Amino acid sequence: MMRACLFFLMLWAGAVRAADGPMSAEAFEDYATGRTLYFGAEGLAYGAEQYLPGREVIWTFLNGECQRGRWYEQAGMICFVYEKAPEAPQCWSFFSDGAGLSARFEGDPDATELYEVEKDDAPLICPGPEVGA
Repeated sequence: MMRACLFFLMLWAGAVRAADGPMSAEAFEDYATGRTLYFGAEGLAYGAEQYLPGREVIWTFLNGECQRGRWYEQAGMICFVYEKAPEAPQCWSFFSDGAGLSARFEGDPDATELYEVEKDDAPLICPGPEVGA
């Protein structure tokens, strides 16, 4: 019974998020700027991103290596370009359910979906690869 209730609650939350539609660039900027957001996917840690003023970002897959980038709005999605692959923007649709963010790659419900697992005001720690080796 409890699992059935949880399942229907998850369906309802997804329907509410879909009904509200993706966040605008302004809403995303207001939510994220000055924060570091930690994301998960399929029950596992995925990565973290620090959102700086001027739509600048620092991303890490939580492996100690960070890369700088920036984000912009395009066709209703939030697109990111990073210093290591400036020719390959990655575009996401972000949704807010009041408890945090979720994001769908290229707005495709069948593609990768990330969800916010933690929000922090502290900056990322980026020691770099092979520190101390």
